[in-house]
Amino acid sequence: MSSFHTHKETLLHAAEDLADLLQKAKTMPGLSKTIRDDWEKTCRHIRCQVSEDVVRVAVVGSIKSGKSTFINAFLKGDHLKRGAGVVTSIVTRVRKGDGLKATLYFKSWDEINADVAHAMVLLPNMTADSESTPFDIRDAACRTALQEALGGLNPENLVSNGVRNENCVLMTSYLKGFEAVRHIVSTETVVQRYEDDNFARHRDFVGDDALAVYLKDIELEINADSLEDNLEIADCQGSDSPNPLHLAMIQDYLLITHLIIYVVSSRTGLRRADIRFLSMIRKMGLSGQILFVLNSDFSEHDTLEGLQAIIERTREEISLIKPSPQIYTISSLFNLFTDLKSTLTEKDHMRLLQWQEERELTVFSDEESRRLMADFEAILSQERYTLLLLNPIERLNVVLNGVEHWVDLNLNILNRSSVSASEILGKIQNHQAKLLQLKNMMKSTLDGALSKIKQELRSDVDRFFDVRYGNILTSVINFVQQHVMDVEHYQNNSQVTHFTQTLYLVFQDFKHGIDTFLTESIMPEVIRFVREEECKLSETLRAIAVPYDDLLQDALTEYGASMSHLGFSPVQFRMDALRIPEIEIIKAKSSLKLPPSSVTLRYSVRIKTEAVVKFGCYTAMTFIKRLLKKTVDHRTEDQAHALKDGIRRMKLETEKSLLSHFRDYQENIKFQYLLKLADIAFQSLFDCLLDRFHAYAADISQIVEWADGHQNDRLQITKTLSGMRQQSRGISNRVQAVREQMTLW
Repeated sequence: MSSFHTHKETLLHAAEDLADLLQKAKTMPGLSKTIRDDWEKTCRHIRCQVSEDVVRVAVVGSIKSGKSTFINAFLKGDHLKRGAGVVTSIVTRVRKGDGLKATLYFKSWDEINADVAHAMVLLPNMTADSESTPFDIRDAACRTALQEALGGLNPENLVSNGVRNENCVLMTSYLKGFEAVRHIVSTETVVQRYEDDNFARHRDFVGDDALAVYLKDIELEINADSLEDNLEIADCQGSDSPNPLHLAMIQDYLLITHLIIYVVSSRTGLRRADIRFLSMIRKMGLSGQILFVLNSDFSEHDTLEGLQAIIERTREEISLIKPSPQIYTISSLFNLFTDLKSTLTEKDHMRLLQWQEERELTVFSDEESRRLMADFEAILSQERYTLLLLNPIERLNVVLNGVEHWVDLNLNILNRSSVSASEILGKIQNHQAKLLQLKNMMKSTLDGALSKIKQELRSDVDRFFDVRYGNILTSVINFVQQHVMDVEHYQNNSQVTHFTQTLYLVFQDFKHGIDTFLTESIMPEVIRFVREEECKLSETLRAIAVPYDDLLQDALTEYGASMSHLGFSPVQFRMDALRIPEIEIIKAKSSLKLPPSSVTLRYSVRIKTEAVVKFGCYTAMTFIKRLLKKTVDHRTEDQAHALKDGIRRMKLETEKSLLSHFRDYQENIKFQYLLKLADIAFQSLFDCLLDRFHAYAADISQIVEWADGHQNDRLQITKTLSGMRQQSRGISNRVQAVREQMTLW
């Protein structure tokens, strides 16, 4: 990646030198108003443009697979908290900095209260979940009521699907951490920074669930040689988090990721959660750029043969989802301890000495580590970094060609008589008028094509989300209607006197099933659809750009031939084939992102009220039957009837909530994402074509007028222009050298 840094610096210096040259040209008499301002602006902004384009690498995998350790080993320092909590869905982003700095972004009070209100729907003994009495964690009475409601739950209410109920953990964490963060959190997002000696304090928040739950983003800046200025590597929370909404937030980051590194622990191999997550990645259409790291624990493997057996088994399992996977078997902890040898604790130092005795395993891990880094750098340099540099190279070439043409025109005019210069000026302006007609025709065609593609995008989105004919909403509604909840199971695990707690447990399991289905099955299909629409947009741009680029090339060739006939030195317009604007780069520069994929279902407190009322009615009917000495079933059947009624109401509310959500989501994808993307993409294409027109639309009328009255100054201006030509060609040679070197990556 050092070659990328070198080439980037070369381009930045070339852009600065060209900008200085253009600034100098503005001081020349007779020529100051003929230099295009946008040329200098383009050169001055190259640095910003390169810095804004970021390559993102996501490190994902199940909990305890060694993701943080892998990144620490990559950074050659113990910077990230290892074994962090799982209650939060934070993605820890790491960028290059001058030193050590952690930037923490805290949720606002409204975001926190919304989280809690969403988690406590149907919570027994809690009335603050209605719209009339909104929950506010800053209110001591609300916190006390929530604490008492959580304390009154039966143990089985705190466990869901074999793990602690994520909503109960969320609410408990908010309550535990409140006093510690109340002085930090505000009505707006608060940014807290810890630098240099205080850098490690960020671990207090990341490693403690009660504090991490208050964060919504964290970025670390580390001065590591392995990091380039344009590289961001992210530590994503475990793919087997019990909360499906955490997985949804990882999905959101994966959408802006260019490379995925999937870490699998050699102790456990590929887990069921890994299979589900990898299947989801494939559905999203993101499995093309993914590397697998089998994180080896030397303490668990006696021989290399035993480890290789695990490697082959893992390869076979992954191959079912991604054919021919790239797998690298390394020991991240061994690599990290090796780099930190002088600062290790005595215990860790003894572990390192013991591992170093396992020569066969350590040599194998070292070889695999070198192979991984070589392939990692090749992927970034050859594919992603190349794209980052091609755009500034192309823009600089356009400006350089335009400057050289401007210099040659003015030199030719200065070497002619005033009469000859005036005649040639008229003929050049006629040729440039033809170019202007082509530009206007191109603008009209682009406007028409944009309207057409936007109409197609609207139709595609409406068809995809159609509740009757589309597959997405049909699948969602079918899942809700056909979702089975075993009432007897809840009855066998609850006491009759705790009906509201049973109702809460039913609701929690039902909601968990809905969230999981939406995250793992529905949203990947939505993402796949959006990516297909983006590809469709790219193909449309290409179909329009290529013929117009050809027309422009032909027009410029004709223009050059005409100028040669007018007595000018032969004009050769060096223009590379037009590159279609990259959709990913367009999105990054415009900060355009797909709307968040998480679904917040809205439920009315009447679900609980009506269920409790019906339970009371069924109980009263049982009592009356007993008084009349009629045969009656056990009282648990009253609860069963009430639960079934509550479940029916839940399903109706869920259908309404989901339909409302997807209607809004459909409109957001359409108007806030795809149509905006189309506008920006077409404007980017028009700007690229426009740059080419402007490069050869030089205004020489001023020099013609000036030269007629300044015969004595011609020699000095000619000398200055000749020097500019030499300098611009020198800059051009440097830019072309970078271009040629990039082809060797």
